[in-house]
Amino acid sequence: MYYIGIDIGSTAAKTTVFKGNEIIENFVVPTGWSSVETSQLIMKRLNDMGIYKENSKIVATGYGRVSVPYADKTVTEITCHGKGAAYLSGESCTVIDIGGQDTKVITVEDGIIVDFIMNDKCSAGTGRFLEIMANTLGVDIDSLCNLASEGGGITISSMCTVFAESEVIGLIGRGEKKEDIAYAIVDSVISKVKSLCIKHNEGYNYFLTGGLSGNKYIVDSLSKKLNKPVRTHSLAKYAGSIGAALIPQG
Repeated sequence: MYYIGIDIGSTAAKTTVFKGNEIIENFVVPTGWSSVETSQLIMKRLNDMGIYKENSKIVATGYGRVSVPYADKTVTEITCHGKGAAYLSGESCTVIDIGGQDTKVITVEDGIIVDFIMNDKCSAGTGRFLEIMANTLGVDIDSLCNLASEGGGITISSMCTVFAESEVIGLIGRGEKKEDIAYAIVDSVISKVKSLCIKHNEGYNYFLTGGLSGNKYIVDSLSKKLNKPVRTHSLAKYAGSIGAALIPQG
């Protein structure tokens, strides 16, 4: 029996395939404009692997989970990210997920989610904010972080993405160094994540999941800002799909 977790986010869709209790495949595809079309592409790829409805259990999560018509079940990303992070970390932890549409902080005790908080009122403090600001500087997110690692000295004070973008344009117009502007952009996100963590339970080790978990500068900046090591895992960007795939396994 195959156990499939599909996590359709606002920008990327992650899929994890378990055969029994072993992960045999992880893959990611762009979400694009239609989550329904994305789910069909995922099903085709699964079919190419010899995986069909008849020999699998499929759980969907994420922003576009309702767009997976062949899923046996849909589950919130809070539950799936918590379960996936617990699987990857092997311990009780406070999960940080900087997503495209929101940022979540989730406390997991002995594999069970006991508390969470999320910022979904504004894109500031999310991956979407980084994407917009990186586009303003004419770079991608990884290049933005590389620039930020060489900058410092200035801050962005605006709490709203629209005003922050205007502030960045103003900094460019003033002739500030691109490295310093990049530093201010990333620091703005990290500061907002810190404020969310402070409102939450800080009792456990931090574990970063989601698409930014593979970025060393993000991990190091979070650790410095929180005054506590932030751990992650090579598969942490798949935490949501891993958690979804684990649900039908009990």
